[in-house]
Amino acid sequence: MDNAFNIEEELKKLPGRPGVYIMHDERDEIIYVGKAISLKNRVRQYFQSSRNKSVKILQMVERIRRFEYIVTDSELEALVLECNLIKEHRPKYNTMLKDDKGYPFIKVTLGEEFPRVMIARTMKKDKSRYFGPYTSAGAVKDTIELIRKLYRLRSCSRNLPRDIGKDRPCLYYHIGQCNAPCQGKISKEEYRKAIEDTLDFLNGNHDPVIGMLEEKMQEASENMEFEKAIEYRDLIRSIHQVSERQKITHGDGEDKDVLALAVDGGDAVVQVFFIRGGKMIGRDHYYLRVAPQDTKAEILGSFIKQYYAGTPFVPRELMLEVEIEDHELVETWLTEKRGQRVYLRVPKKGTKEKLVEMAAENASIVLRQDRERIKREEGRTVGAVHEIEHLLNIERATRMEAYDISNISGFESVGSMIVYEKGKPRRSDYRKFKIRTVQGPDDYASMEEVLTRRFTHGLEERRELAGKGLGNEMGSFSRFPDLILMDGGRGQVNIALKVLEKLGISIPVCGMVKDDYHRTRGIYFENVELPIDTHSEAFRLVTRIQDEAHRFAIEYHRSLRSKQQVHSILDDIEGIGPARRKALMRTFKSLEAVRDATLEQLANAPSMNMRSAQQVYDFFHGQNAGAVEVEVEQ
Repeated sequence: MDNAFNIEEELKKLPGRPGVYIMHDERDEIIYVGKAISLKNRVRQYFQSSRNKSVKILQMVERIRRFEYIVTDSELEALVLECNLIKEHRPKYNTMLKDDKGYPFIKVTLGEEFPRVMIARTMKKDKSRYFGPYTSAGAVKDTIELIRKLYRLRSCSRNLPRDIGKDRPCLYYHIGQCNAPCQGKISKEEYRKAIEDTLDFLNGNHDPVIGMLEEKMQEASENMEFEKAIEYRDLIRSIHQVSERQKITHGDGEDKDVLALAVDGGDAVVQVFFIRGGKMIGRDHYYLRVAPQDTKAEILGSFIKQYYAGTPFVPRELMLEVEIEDHELVETWLTEKRGQRVYLRVPKKGTKEKLVEMAAENASIVLRQDRERIKREEGRTVGAVHEIEHLLNIERATRMEAYDISNISGFESVGSMIVYEKGKPRRSDYRKFKIRTVQGPDDYASMEEVLTRRFTHGLEERRELAGKGLGNEMGSFSRFPDLILMDGGRGQVNIALKVLEKLGISIPVCGMVKDDYHRTRGIYFENVELPIDTHSEAFRLVTRIQDEAHRFAIEYHRSLRSKQQVHSILDDIEGIGPARRKALMRTFKSLEAVRDATLEQLANAPSMNMRSAQQVYDFFHGQNAGAVEVEVEQ
């Protein structure tokens, strides 16, 4: 898949840092996600000979064609990020949890007049403040219990202030662990001060509390009250566990992109972390050629304009390493593109700042260790796209769609649509079409049906989104390509142009022409076959797209055929049901024998009569004969 990726060389570059590693197969699909205290030691183990590896791991390693990694600041961050990535990508070789409980959070119900502190399994978009997630539910429970004792917060579910004075105070009041706001024994202002101290504690200011517990532990130990001393010791341990902060999950549940960069002379790498629904679910990095005198603000601003001009989704917030030029203008442009307010922010403190720092650190690692490989990869992808744009003299070909038809002499005809963005496959946008209106092996008519359905659906989706006031949002069909690639020459291109003209759509269309040996030889565009340098990246990209479209169509066709292994071609003959099919196969033993039988022989078979025999005979000796012969060979 990626000749530029040398596993042995990349293993030497692995850092001895905690992080998450991501394994890809030959189709660049994620097949495994894991975490490591030391990426260098853990990832190397997969490629070392050992008899202790399980069969599953051995099979997985055989399929690895490249790997990537994200460096984190702690093992906890690596663990939570691993969990997020597994849930997002569902890799083949990862064990998938069925209950999907995840890790616990500490929840402070700030939406209530007298807030509570409790454990929560999921984050919701409410007025509460969430801390975590944490890996130890026991430590979370101990910490919540300690907070209640220290700050005397309520744990009941009474509706306050509505229910003040309605019932007697609970046991926690009588043992001195609650200030009884349910009885009005503490004012709202005093209670809020206790909540502010609690938030300060959960934000990491643990020293005063830990110091107090250590004093009590020492005092209990000196008084030989060892059970109390152990209790204080365990509470201190729980606080230390909860205090190990991580920044991979955010309590606001919003969609964000985190952007940071590393620059070295004329080279730069921009790292983008994707946070969706409050969870970091992935990243990507982009190599840039820059002028040595360009500032980080100029580079990042230029990247943002180019990147978000070509992406269908704009998150609510962009967290940036530095403030860019034309900050307000870019913010307004992104807001119009999204259809909702977009914020560009440069975090100065807290977990958001740490997350930007982590993105910058990963960008530095990529630039330092992977510079040459990324250059080659950029040439294979974005560079190849620019070559195609230049060859066809079109403004952009960022998103390309390619189509192919697969059938066996018209049997189970299917169409495939594959999508490449910036020179890379975007498999989430691939689509399959089962041909509905065409009988027999008519690729032109089948392609016309596929394209008509695809773009009609896209226009309908656009109208629906516009009707809902979501005109700037793009669904899988409503986003049209910059260039359409047809698996063929003049005929296929003309079919596509005919469909687009009928629907009132203007998109450049070119054909991928093959020679007599079924190898790509050129591109057919605007009634001219353009020669293409077979050593160029553009040629290699066109070949990959053509092969991928063919593979995807064949794969779908095979899946349909596999579902019909118990289906006989005889089922397609009108009047031949399961009983007659079985009778014919018992009598003649094979489809070839049924095809070669005379009308009289067919009529004399069990369960058959002259009418059904005539239908079978006409089917095998009419226009479908070729399809049957091929199926017999299969």
